[in-house]
Amino acid sequence: RRERQRFVDKNGRCNVQHGNLGGESSRYLSDLFTTLVDLKWRWNLLIFLLTYTVAWLVMASMWWGIAYLRGDLHRPHDDAYSPCVANVYNFPSAFLFFIETEATIGYGHRYITERCPEGIVLFLFQSLLGSIVDAFLIGCMFIKMSQPKKRAETLMFSRAAVISQRDGKLCLMFRVGNLRNSHMVSAQIRCKLIKSRQTPEGEFLPLDQCELDVGFGTGADQLFLVSPLTICHEINSKSPFFCLSQRSLRSEQFEIVVILEGIVETTGMTCQARTSYTEDEVLWGHRFLPVMSLEDGFFRVDYSQFHATFEVPTPPYSVKE
Repeated sequence: RRERQRFVDKNGRCNVQHGNLGGESSRYLSDLFTTLVDLKWRWNLLIFLLTYTVAWLVMASMWWGIAYLRGDLHRPHDDAYSPCVANVYNFPSAFLFFIETEATIGYGHRYITERCPEGIVLFLFQSLLGSIVDAFLIGCMFIKMSQPKKRAETLMFSRAAVISQRDGKLCLMFRVGNLRNSHMVSAQIRCKLIKSRQTPEGEFLPLDQCELDVGFGTGADQLFLVSPLTICHEINSKSPFFCLSQRSLRSEQFEIVVILEGIVETTGMTCQARTSYTEDEVLWGHRFLPVMSLEDGFFRVDYSQFHATFEVPTPPYSVKE
């Protein structure tokens, strides 16, 4: 096996990094919500904690500042004096009052009096700001938790692709499966061939993308993914593998990217699973072992044989030959 850089890893991660953005990096801040959702979990949790911590300290300081300017801190136990906020006489008590107000706990020991218009204005500002921060951060965390990325981990692809004959035609095949009982609604599969090539004008295309037909014209790309399915690409005169033979496969360098899309039945969100096959992962003259068996009243899928293949007689010549 020849180890080389992949365009898409087996787990679906794309090996592309964007650099030297210059002034274009400001576009990330213009779409701040999507930027936060795309961050890793550790950064999301850090921003979540820092935002709330800073907001709490700032708002508690503002309540403490009102008490300080009005002189409430110097008359903590004067029953004849009407403070702005009752029983706020230092920073910890101001912080507790803010938390009680923000969390709508309301123990009743600390409260705003009617002789404090600045406190009423600050209370309204605190309510509006708290609602905005809660909606933004909690919405961000909810969207991130409900993303269907983990659903893609229960969609399986065979470790290798095979080339053999089916119905008298030479075909490139691989297998897909769904580990969950919940279905993928409107599941559709697409394939891209990533290969370097040079145009007749002399232009070199390092990662040229070419579509592999897996049944677009016949509707075979629309999957009813209840049991493992074998996806087939017929190698004909329109296929980029028209000149591929068993011998030339050893010297070729290409990558087949497989994209499986569908709607998660339980959440209604679109899920996408990806994988890729390099030329070393394409087995000439092989076929997949059957995984379905009929038992008492149901069909059983044996996933221990999901990746297994066996050799079959296959001409070593290309379709063109």
